[in-house]
Amino acid sequence: MVFKTIGVIGGGTMGQGIAEMLAARGLDVLLVEKTTDKLDRAMEQIAVSLDKQIERWSLTEAEKKLILAKIRKADSLQDMAACDMVIETISEDLNAKKHVFFQLNQICSPAIILATNTSTLSVTEIAAVTTNPERVIGLHFLHPVAKIDLVEIIRAMKTSDETFEQTRRFVDELILKKSIKVTESPGFITTRLICTLINEALHTLSEGVASAEDIDNAMRIGYDFKYGPLEMCDRFGLDSVHAALEGMFRDYGDMKYRPSFLLKQMVRAGHLGVKTGEGFFRYDKDGDRL
Repeated sequence: MVFKTIGVIGGGTMGQGIAEMLAARGLDVLLVEKTTDKLDRAMEQIAVSLDKQIERWSLTEAEKKLILAKIRKADSLQDMAACDMVIETISEDLNAKKHVFFQLNQICSPAIILATNTSTLSVTEIAAVTTNPERVIGLHFLHPVAKIDLVEIIRAMKTSDETFEQTRRFVDELILKKSIKVTESPGFITTRLICTLINEALHTLSEGVASAEDIDNAMRIGYDFKYGPLEMCDRFGLDSVHAALEGMFRDYGDMKYRPSFLLKQMVRAGHLGVKTGEGFFRYDKDGDRL
């Protein structure tokens, strides 16, 4: 199968990153959002991301124009019929994702691969609302998409070998990222392991073992992490980490996945990390530590 045009559903942080990365690889991208305001905002944020790269001398003005020219605004979900693959990147809401895939099932031909960027939800359950579940697969990109060269490919219960192989080639050969095959399991590999580490760091902080700064320094300096677990939590979004842990606790029934009470308190207080400017640390509007 030749992949030329990729549909991206959702213009949030992940949708913006995926759309920008695909366009930078020379693919045509159709980006769709619920409203024109949200779509315009997504395009503005992609332009801001490219401007930051120009400031760092990692991109030229001409390259920015080429990338933006590759991303087109879709009028509605109906436009996804013209794509060779569709990647859904909306919020981690199972019912909302199922609704999108129910619609895509009626819009897209059976030959079009339908992928979800979920980090914790069941791809099998999402695929069950379609009449061709064999063409549904999970593509878990990590944030920031442009910088992390890893994608988890999640096989649902009915994902076909052909769908998996085409998706693997798409990841390895076309967008030039390292693919990891994952048999569906709550949290997959990356979310399951990193959220467990973050949760333990939260327990360590709430027990008064060490300060947030020292806990992060211990892992950042001692184990060569780019960010410590608490800053990672800030950058992922405390609400997102909480939702991931709740989901794994529900599915596995293991106490190690039960979210720390401190995490619950922070979420209730609205301290969600970078997205609100305050979490375990404080951040400016560009997401840099203050």
